[in-house]
Amino acid sequence: MTLPTFTYNPDPIKLEVIKKGKTDCPVCNKERDYVYKGPFYSVEDVEGICPWCIADGSAAEKYEGSFQDDASCEEVEKEAYIDELVYRTPGYFGWQQEHWLSHCGDFCAIVEYVGWKEIEHLEEELAGDLNEIMATYHMPKEKLKEWLTNDGALQGYLFKCVHCHQHRLAVDSN
Repeated sequence: MTLPTFTYNPDPIKLEVIKKGKTDCPVCNKERDYVYKGPFYSVEDVEGICPWCIADGSAAEKYEGSFQDDASCEEVEKEAYIDELVYRTPGYFGWQQEHWLSHCGDFCAIVEYVGWKEIEHLEEELAGDLNEIMATYHMPKEKLKEWLTNDGALQGYLFKCVHCHQHRLAVDSN
């Protein structure tokens, strides 16, 4: 069975939030070969959700939960985008609170976890985000280049606009 497609998280296996492994999904009660291992915000501690129950919204509905905190998202033009991201899209792993970026009035797709070496070729395209990050963390570009490492103290999250394909960058620290 083919995995569902997620607009805002096109490769959840690469991000290690969906893994190959047997599960008896607590939502659909079916045995599945893929299981969600990412963040899920619910009163109940839920494990073993399958990707199909994320995609159709039944997991979020059953547990009155979400895969992303809508307060940690940039603004978008349509409520439908928020619903899709929060209730029908696998999250990603952040050091602190995951923050979802937007562009062209819609959420961006998360691409990968990055350090400076993975985004160096995108420096000009990411200039706006890099300047904001340097101002927020009170650091010169040399320190940003040094400290921004994949799986390091300053972790980068590369996003891409689902409309114009502009890259965006978010970071957080451990």
